[in-house]
Amino acid sequence: MVELEKAYDHSKVEDKIYAIWMKSGYFNPDNLSGEPYTIIMPPPNANAPLHVGHALGMTIEDILIRYHRMRGRKTLWLPGTDHAGFETQVVFEKKLEKEGKSRFKMSREEFYKACWDFVQQNKHISEEGIKRLGASCDWSRNTFTLDPEIIKIVYQTFKKMRNDGLIYRAGRICNWCPKHQTGLADLETKYEERTEPFYYFKYGPFTIGTSRPETKFGDKYVVMHPKDKRYTKYKHGDKLNAEWINGPITATVIKDEAVDMEFGTGVMTITPAHDPIDFKIAQRHKLDIETIIDKRGKLLPIAGEFEGMKILEARPKIVEKLKAKRLLEKIEENYKHNVQLCYKCGSLIEPQIVPQWYISMTKQLPDGRPSLRDMALEALDNKKVEIVTEKFEKIFRHWMENIRDWPISRQIWWGIPIPVKYCVDCGETIIDLGDKIKNCPKCKSSNLEKDPDTFDTWFSSGQWPYATLLAHAEKDLNSFFPTQVMETGWDILFFWVARMIMMSYYLTNKPPFEKVYLHGLVRDKDKQKMSKSKGNVVDPLGVIDTYGTDALRFALIFSTAAGNDIPLAEDKIKGMKHFANKLWNIARFVLANEEISNFSAKGGSLRKFPISKPGAKTDADRDILKKLDVLVKSSTEHLENFRLHEAAQEIYHFVWHEFADVYIEASKKQLQDEKLKQSTLSTLYFTLLTVLKLLHPFMPFVTEEIWSKLNQKELLMIAKWPQY
Repeated sequence: MVELEKAYDHSKVEDKIYAIWMKSGYFNPDNLSGEPYTIIMPPPNANAPLHVGHALGMTIEDILIRYHRMRGRKTLWLPGTDHAGFETQVVFEKKLEKEGKSRFKMSREEFYKACWDFVQQNKHISEEGIKRLGASCDWSRNTFTLDPEIIKIVYQTFKKMRNDGLIYRAGRICNWCPKHQTGLADLETKYEERTEPFYYFKYGPFTIGTSRPETKFGDKYVVMHPKDKRYTKYKHGDKLNAEWINGPITATVIKDEAVDMEFGTGVMTITPAHDPIDFKIAQRHKLDIETIIDKRGKLLPIAGEFEGMKILEARPKIVEKLKAKRLLEKIEENYKHNVQLCYKCGSLIEPQIVPQWYISMTKQLPDGRPSLRDMALEALDNKKVEIVTEKFEKIFRHWMENIRDWPISRQIWWGIPIPVKYCVDCGETIIDLGDKIKNCPKCKSSNLEKDPDTFDTWFSSGQWPYATLLAHAEKDLNSFFPTQVMETGWDILFFWVARMIMMSYYLTNKPPFEKVYLHGLVRDKDKQKMSKSKGNVVDPLGVIDTYGTDALRFALIFSTAAGNDIPLAEDKIKGMKHFANKLWNIARFVLANEEISNFSAKGGSLRKFPISKPGAKTDADRDILKKLDVLVKSSTEHLENFRLHEAAQEIYHFVWHEFADVYIEASKKQLQDEKLKQSTLSTLYFTLLTVLKLLHPFMPFVTEEIWSKLNQKELLMIAKWPQY
C-alpha cells in the first residue's frame, strides 16, 4: 500500500530527487529529441555564494527549460561561472588587506596564482547553490570564463577586430579609480549628489567658478562661447596676463561652443588632463595638456608647495592661498552637484589620461556591414531580437544611440591578459596569441614589452553565448545557436546584453538569442534594496534549509512581472511552504482512497486510471474538468508569452480553491456512491496528474516526489505537457 507521510519534508526529498535527475541524463540534450531550445546561463561570480537575485534568475530560467522539455523540445541549459575580473580582484584585495598584504607588494604572477587558488577553492560553492535551486542544467557542458578554450576564442576575436580596424589603442581621458588603480567604463561608476562649496576666483579680467580648485594649477586657457555677447571684445587666440595660484601666467582665449553660457559667469578655465569636456576642447583646438594629479589622487610638482597632498586635503589650503592673494571673490556654500564614484569602493573618480584599448561602436565594418551599434539596432528593428518589456527596449535604444567607444582594457591583474607586445626599438605593436613571439617581426629586435593590462570582463562575457557553445564542439554551435532566451537582470542590459548582441552579429552575423527577458531586483518586504549594512539580505540557501526550494521558487515567481522589482518577505515564502503541503495533502487524499491503495498494493499501475480526460457524471465532475481545461490553456499561453507570474497565480488558485476546497469536498460524497466511485477516482487522479505537470516547472521537487508515489514509470521532468 502506497502511503505519503503526513507532511511534506523537503529535507528528505530534494537531494534524493536531484540525484535521480542527474543520473537520468535528461539534463543533457544529447539524450533528448525534438527542436532545440537553448538558454545560456548568465554565469554567477565563481568566487561568491549565490544571492537571492541569482535565485530569481535561476528559477525563471529553470521554469522555461522544464516547460519546453515537457513540450518535447531538445532543451539545453548551459551552466557556467564567471571569473568576474574587477569584482573578484576587489574582493581578493580586501582579503589581502586583512592579512596585512597588498598586491602592489606581489609580482603579477604571484597575485594571479593566489587569486586563481582563491577562486577555485570557492567555485564549488556557487555550483552547489545552483544545484540546490533545482536547476536542470547540463553539467557536462559546465564552463568557466577562464577555461583555455574560452580564452582562445576571446583572443581570436581580439585579433580579428584589430585586423578589421575596429580595435585601436589611444591615450584619452578615462574614469580612474585611485584606490584600485584602474580605468573604469562609464557603467562601472555611479553618481552621488553632494552639497559642497562652489568657489569664484578672479582670473585676469574674468571671474571663473569651480568646485575643484585643486585642478587649476596648470590652467592657461580661458574659454567662452563664441556667441556670448558679454565677451565679444575678446578674440580666439588673444593673450592676457593673470596672477594665479603660484604666480603670474599668460593665458590664451579660446572660443568653443561647449561652454554653457548660463552657468556661472559663462567663462571657464580648463584642465584637459582631468575633465572629459575639457579634454575634448583641448583636442579640438590642439592645446597643451598637463597632468596635475597623479594616479594615486595626489598633486604633482606643478602644484608647488602642495605637491604630494591628496586633493581633499589640499583643497582648503589652495583656497586660503588664493584668498590671501585677493583672488577669491565669493563662496557659494550650498552648491549641489553629482560626483562620480567607483561603483565598488565609492572612491572619487579622478579622470586621467591613460592609454587604453577601445572598440569602435559606430565605425562601418570593412566587409560593408553596418557598425556594431547599428547592427544591434537593426536586430531590434527587424524583430530578430525582442526585449520582452517595451520600456527596456526604449532604454536600450536610447543607450545605443548615444553610445561611445568601448574601453576594453583594465589596469588589473585578474582576468584574461591582453595578448599584445610592444617593440621598444621600433614601436611596433604585435598581437601574440600564444605568448610565443620573441622577436619583433618588423625589426627583429628581442626588446619586447608585454602589455600590462587585462581585458574588461564584459569583453569576454560579451562573447558568452557563441563562445560557450563553440568551446565544447562546433556541432553544439550549429545545433543550439542562436539560442532562444537570454534571461538576466535589467541592471546589466547595457553592460552585457547590448554587447552580446553586437559581438554576436560581428562574429556570426546572427543574433545570440531571440528573446531578452529581464527580471527586476529582489527587495525586502518594505521594498528597500537589500544590503548587508541594512541587515535585510535574504540568503537563498538559508531559506531553502528552512522552507524548501519549491517554496522559495514559487514565492519569487508568484508576483514577478518581467522587469519589475520584487518585494520578498519571509511570510510569503512560508505561505508557499503551506501551498506545497496543501498539494501533498491532496495527493495523500487520492492515494488514501481504498480502491487506489489496494490496486497499488497488488503491484498494478495507476495508469489504469485514464490519462486522457475521463467522462464526467456529475456537475462537480464537469465543473472541475472544464476549469482544468481553461487552466491548461491559460497556463500554456502565459508561459509562451513569459507571463510566468500569471501562470503561477492561476495554478495556485485552482489547486487551493477549485480542486481542494470545492471538488475534493464534493468527491467525498461521490466516493460513497458505487455508481460514481470509479468516475470520481478517475477525475481525481486525472486532475492531480495534470496539476503536477503544470506545477512541475515551478515546484519541481515536491511534484516529482508525488509523481513517483503515483507509480508513474517515467520521470515527471520528461512527461508530456498537458494538451487542451
